[in-house]
Amino acid sequence: MTIPNTDRLVPPALSVLRIVSAYLLIQHGSAKLFGVPHVAFFDNLQIVSLLGVAGILEFFGGILLLVGLFTRPVAFVLSGLLAFAYFLGHASKGFALIPFLNQGEAAVLFSFVFLYIAAAGAGPWSVDAWRKRPASVPAGAAA
Repeated sequence: MTIPNTDRLVPPALSVLRIVSAYLLIQHGSAKLFGVPHVAFFDNLQIVSLLGVAGILEFFGGILLLVGLFTRPVAFVLSGLLAFAYFLGHASKGFALIPFLNQGEAAVLFSFVFLYIAAAGAGPWSVDAWRKRPASVPAGAAA
């Protein structure tokens, strides 16, 4: 029995990971900034606060990641934001080494997914990949 070569699936899988993770993060930002989806904890949130700044980074950084624009630096910043969110908002509740008990598993997972994306790049389905493609040579032009 031979194992099929699935290496060709890795680049599209990276794009899917980036897109889905960004979509989920955008929801966190939109809940903070626009109240959609509504989370009572974010009622009367001040934009000039730690949660407000986090919402701005999550929403707009998430949009940039969704389309794959400036992916590496944006993912790096978001990875740091989510590590900061874990240690400030979750680990401080106790059980710092057990994220399940302080409801911090999403922040930890997002942080490491975005750190991976910062290292690996956007994948082929991204504006970054589109911008790196060479300009097509017009028909009849010398190559």
